[in-house]
Amino acid sequence: MAKGDSLGTLFLNSGPVASMSLSQSYMLRGQITRLETTTQVTLSVLALGSGVFTYLGVRELLDGSPTTVFLGAVIYSAAVSVAIYAFWSYLMRFMPHVRQAGSRRMLYLAMAMGAGMIMAMSSWLNASALAGSAALELHLANTTEDYQQRFNAANENALAAQSLLPDIQLAAQRFSGLADLERSTGGLTGTSGSGTVVQLLSQMSAQLGGLQQEIEESRTAVQAIFDEGGKRLARMRELVSSSGPIAERSNAYAEEAVKLSGLITALQQTSVAPAVKRAAADLGQTFIAPAADGADIALQNRQSAVVGQVEAAVKAQSVALAAAADEILARPVIEPMRFTPLSAPEAVIRYAGDFLPSWAGAIAIDLVPGVLIFILCIVQDVIRREDGEEADNADMSAGDLMRALRIARRLREADGAVEVEDFVQQNQPAHPGPYPVTVPGQRTA
Repeated sequence: MAKGDSLGTLFLNSGPVASMSLSQSYMLRGQITRLETTTQVTLSVLALGSGVFTYLGVRELLDGSPTTVFLGAVIYSAAVSVAIYAFWSYLMRFMPHVRQAGSRRMLYLAMAMGAGMIMAMSSWLNASALAGSAALELHLANTTEDYQQRFNAANENALAAQSLLPDIQLAAQRFSGLADLERSTGGLTGTSGSGTVVQLLSQMSAQLGGLQQEIEESRTAVQAIFDEGGKRLARMRELVSSSGPIAERSNAYAEEAVKLSGLITALQQTSVAPAVKRAAADLGQTFIAPAADGADIALQNRQSAVVGQVEAAVKAQSVALAAAADEILARPVIEPMRFTPLSAPEAVIRYAGDFLPSWAGAIAIDLVPGVLIFILCIVQDVIRREDGEEADNADMSAGDLMRALRIARRLREADGAVEVEDFVQQNQPAHPGPYPVTVPGQRTA
């Protein structure tokens, strides 16, 4: 076969399989050509959309005058749009046509690096634009719950001393009842009247009664602070759920949070547990037994015996109250919580698990061109498998084909002339005679 005949081997294949392969290959190439405009428009729209959402996200991070913020956000978003469009355009042009496995792997590595950079400079800002307000509202709602827990814990600590009130009341009533019994009937010493025992019992009852009154008064103060804190928490929840710009609501929320922190501190200071601890210590450590003042020795001895019993009861009561007060004081101190405001991008990152659909959309708008590239790679591989080694020739236009046929015909003519010249040189005699040499295929005169 002549050298130029290789250009026409694509047309020498025969049979239904070859014709079907050529038909499908031609159809795929035609579809790729028809979709070029759609592909470019798709890339442009996706890059523009990502740039718009990037602008909305980066605007929340910049600080300064309105003009500075606007220009900075526009420049950054424009740079992101251009980078996305150029990156995917380069890959879409080159990757489907690279056949070597090593080179294809390097392009995949470049694609992964570029996708990571795009997500770093754009996707999280897109997510901020999509879910920034909702993330800030979630942050305020979670912070409100934290404040609620701390406020309730501080209120419980402040009211913990109220649990001692029944024991103190019972002890005060018992001492008062014994004093009345001794005064009226002499049930303790056998002699009625207001003597040493009555005075001692009345004094213990008065001390416990004063402690009881202090605890009851603290309940009123704690209740007033609790009511005020409830109003602050209600206002904070209202700011979370109400409509309007989230920035303004966050500022108002911060003011309410500061006031609520002050109420938590006030609740910590309102607890009467330290006072109960001191009163219990006074009952046991500063007890002074009065001298018996009975008219005779026998009455004085009975008075001394009753005073000793009262002293033992007072010390037992003191130990019980001190132990109960220690349990209350051992509770952890509730530290006032400090409200930390967040920007929309920071809130989206902190609560990313709650906004997975928004994150998925923000990433998809940047990386969906990668799917188009994979489709083009698959289609090009199908075309190459069906066309074989002549895949590149399938892109020839009709003019290219005619030009190639003319070149092939000239090559055949040149090959024929060379063959004739070689034959003449090989059959030329050493001493030419009068007879001409006949060349095959040449007519003689």
